[in-house]
Amino acid sequence: MSDSMDDCGDCTEHRTAVTEAEVDALVQGICFKTGPPRTLGVEVEWLVHELRLPQLPVAPERLEAAYAALRTVPLRSPLTVEPGGQLELSSPPAASLTELIETVSADLDTVRAVLAEDGLGLVGFGHDPWHTPRRFLREPRYDAMEVCLDRTGTAGRHMMCTSASVQVCVDAGYEEPGPLGHERRWWLAHHLGAVLVAAFANSPLVGREPTGWRSTRQLLWTEIGAGRAGAPPADGPPRTAWARHVLDAPVMCVRHDGGPWDVPEGLTFRAWTRSRSPRPPTRADLDYHLTTLFPPVRPRGHLELRMIDAQPGDDGWIVPLAVTAALFDDPEAAEAAHRAVKPLAERALNLPAPHNPLWIDAARQGLADAELREAAVACFTAALEALPRLGATSPVIDAVAAYLNRYVVRGRCPADDLLDRLRETDIPQTRLRSTGGTPTIHGRKDIRT
Repeated sequence: MSDSMDDCGDCTEHRTAVTEAEVDALVQGICFKTGPPRTLGVEVEWLVHELRLPQLPVAPERLEAAYAALRTVPLRSPLTVEPGGQLELSSPPAASLTELIETVSADLDTVRAVLAEDGLGLVGFGHDPWHTPRRFLREPRYDAMEVCLDRTGTAGRHMMCTSASVQVCVDAGYEEPGPLGHERRWWLAHHLGAVLVAAFANSPLVGREPTGWRSTRQLLWTEIGAGRAGAPPADGPPRTAWARHVLDAPVMCVRHDGGPWDVPEGLTFRAWTRSRSPRPPTRADLDYHLTTLFPPVRPRGHLELRMIDAQPGDDGWIVPLAVTAALFDDPEAAEAAHRAVKPLAERALNLPAPHNPLWIDAARQGLADAELREAAVACFTAALEALPRLGATSPVIDAVAAYLNRYVVRGRCPADDLLDRLRETDIPQTRLRSTGGTPTIHGRKDIRT
C-alpha cells in the first residue's frame, strides 16, 4: 500500500516507451532475484487508536501532529502512513532473524513512545473492529485507487483504510531445484499461505459485529478481484506465470504531472503497450503498475508474503515472522512444510490463491478446519525444531511454542479470542484495547532479546 514511485522516474531509461516483449523480459528479470537465501525482512502495519479508549475515533489533526513528531526521530526502518492513517514499519534486509527482531523492536519502542506523548498507541487487528473506513491521506495515488477499487464494491475502501498485516519477506531462493529452489518456494508460499491465514487469523469483526469469517481481511482481498489481488495461474514456471499476470492485469491509473490521474476501465498493461493510448507506457509506468498489484505472494526480487493478519500484543508480529522464516530458510523445515501442505493442494482445485476453496476455508474457518489444523501443527513443530539452527533466542522459541500450544493444537487462532469476548461481554471496549507500550505477546513477557 505504501509503495512509492521509482526514484529513477525522471531518468531517460524510465521515460522511454516499452513494448510488450520488453515488459515480459523486464518482469522476468527484476521480480525473481535468485541466490542462496541470506536475508529476511518484515513489514508491520498497525492501527493507531486512543490508548485508553481505542473504540473512539482519532481526529485527523491529532494523527497529523503525531506523525509530524515521528518524522523527527531516527528510525532504522522506513516509516510510512497508509491511506486510513495506519502506520507501517518496513525493515531493512537483515542477515538473521535475531538481527531483524532487534531492529524492528527498537524502532517500535521509539514509535510507541512518541505516540504515547499524545495519548495514542498501536494496536494489532487484521481489520479495525470498531471504525468504518475513513481516508486520512489525500494524494493522487489513493484518489485513483479509491475510484478504481470502488468499481468492485466497498472491499477496497476497507482494505485501504481499516486493515493491517504482518508481511514477511524472504529471498526468492536458489535457481536450482530442491527445498530452497525458487520454484519450490513459490509453490510452498501459495500453499503454506493458506495455513498462515488460518493460524494467524485475527479479524472476525466489522462494525463491532461478527462477519462469520476468522480473517475478514483476507475475505476483503478476495472480494477486490483476481486481477488486482489474485495470484497468477498455478501452471508454468513462476517467472513466466508472473510476467503473464502482470501484462494481463488491469491498469489502475495513468499518471499525469498535473490534475487528477486517469483511471481507465478494462485496460490491461498488455493492451496499453499495444494501443499506446492515452500515451505510450514507459518503464516508470511498469514499475508503478507492479506496486498496484496485491497478490498474496508478491515477487519483488524477493517474495513478499502478504496474507498474515496483524497480531495482538506489542510483540505479536514476532511469532509469524519466526515461523515463516524457519519454514522457508531452514532446508529441513522447508521440506517438512512441503510434505505437510502437499495434501492440501487438492483442495485448491488448481485455482489461483486466494480465489480457491482452500484459501476461502482458511479465511472463514481458521484452524477449526481439521486438515488445516493438522498441517499447521506439523509446520509449527518443524519451525520449532529449526529455530535453534537459525540462531533464534530462547524467548522467541518459547513464544512460538506457547502459540503452538495455546492456539494451533487446539484448533484456535486470535480471532477466536475476540469472538469469545464478544459472546461473554457483548464487546467490552476496554478489554480490546492496545497494550499501551507494555511488551507482551499473548500474555507472555517481552521476547525481543
